[in-house]
Amino acid sequence: MIKAKKSLGQNFLIDQNIIHKIVNIVEVKNKNILEIGPGTGNLTKEILKKKPNKFLAIEKDDVLVKLLKEKFHSNIKIINEDVLKVDENCLSDKILNVYGNLPYNISTEILIKWIMNMNKKKIWFNYLILMFQKEVADRIVSEYNTKNYGRLTILANWRLKIKKICDISSSCFLPKPKIESTLLLFEPKIDFVKFIDPKNLEKITRTFFMHRRKMIKKPFQELFKCNKNLALEMGLDLKMRPQNLDFDTYFNLTKKYESLRG
Repeated sequence: MIKAKKSLGQNFLIDQNIIHKIVNIVEVKNKNILEIGPGTGNLTKEILKKKPNKFLAIEKDDVLVKLLKEKFHSNIKIINEDVLKVDENCLSDKILNVYGNLPYNISTEILIKWIMNMNKKKIWFNYLILMFQKEVADRIVSEYNTKNYGRLTILANWRLKIKKICDISSSCFLPKPKIESTLLLFEPKIDFVKFIDPKNLEKITRTFFMHRRKMIKKPFQELFKCNKNLALEMGLDLKMRPQNLDFDTYFNLTKKYESLRG
């Protein structure tokens, strides 16, 4: 029996009802599939039954790679690598549907990496069907002016359309984690705000939310060198807190930041 490795954030999905639900969210037949961290292959097996055109998997654990090769032979191509070190834009010349029960300890890092690396001319995926710790998913789908709204919310909603599919009980996994999970569906946005460098949006949001309970006056001054005219021009009340600013305000702040830097 394969034992889950805590160091890799492994919790294997075993509930067949949830697995069937995941497989039926979007069309699989004749599509090109990527699965992140297939583990023991429970979801992999059901996806293959739907007859995809091509199946790639990224699995870091050498023991699981051996198991998956014995189980699925040439039906899947396994990349034995850390997903954070893989260039997703070079994985396939075909657009992929991506499935992933993401390791909780690096799930946000994976999502932000993918968002920051989204090529404007060629998007590498049609759909991301991803499982997160519920607390993280709540932050991704939250509205502004709420306690969960933050940097992750803004970055995710900048480039992606997001739909919550369902919450998933800890009893659906082995070993049973101490927290609940949530399944989210992502699609690339066709229309989105263009920046000179997306890392500037990352910088703006990181600076503002570094002290999320404090007024935005200090981060605004840090980024814009006490430019009071800009605050007036944008209608910003510097006594507000970071969670009080909506998506468009952060996008506009990033555009202003880029224009002032030339």
